[in-house]
Amino acid sequence: MKSIACRNFSNRTYLERDVPQFGPRIPAETLERLWTMLAHGQGGLLNAAKLGGSLSLTGRTISNYIDLLTDLLMVRRLPPWHANTKKRLVKSPRVYVRDSGLVHALLGLADFGQVAGHPVLGASWEGFVVENLLTLAPERTHAGFYRTSAGAEIDLLLQLPGRTKPWAIEIKYGLSPKPSRGFHQAIKDLDVEKAFIVYSGEERFPLSETTEVISLRELSTLLNGEERTGSSITSMV
Repeated sequence: MKSIACRNFSNRTYLERDVPQFGPRIPAETLERLWTMLAHGQGGLLNAAKLGGSLSLTGRTISNYIDLLTDLLMVRRLPPWHANTKKRLVKSPRVYVRDSGLVHALLGLADFGQVAGHPVLGASWEGFVVENLLTLAPERTHAGFYRTSAGAEIDLLLQLPGRTKPWAIEIKYGLSPKPSRGFHQAIKDLDVEKAFIVYSGEERFPLSETTEVISLRELSTLLNGEERTGSSITSMV
């Protein structure tokens, strides 16, 4: 609890005082509202015009500010996957606040019990998994997400160096993960090498002939190429 409170104070000081020195001059109150919106929309599609309209700012100003936050490694923009398919694909990136503890602090969530009872739980877990996997993935790994206008979707696609086909990763919080029909459709759309459901449990088991359920720790081990990566996985809270 104490560490979370200190982290909250430190992050807010950085966001409100230090970050604006690098980019657009935006009032501290407006910045706090923008950050809170990003936390509520964790993992959502970037709509700079909509965010700007809610804050009386232009979409260009929002885009420039998110560019800055991406350069400062505070925000991750996950690009849409470009595939040779006739499907109509979503073109906007997904936006994640990279520090899940900051997401929780911005939403006033002081401990895991509060996080578990909040609607952001699933999106927070998704961002946490994405951040850990991309941190541990080999250099020159290409990452993105896949979504069609018809609802076919894969949370994370990883094109590993030296591989011709990507890994498809669906992210679900809970101990009984059930991928959506959109995930199964997306697997059919794309020629993937492996398909995983990353969940919050520890067991590894097949879900179908093409898909495995796996823990974050074990998938991290596969990506990192090491026997033990427990110490490399950061804390969600």
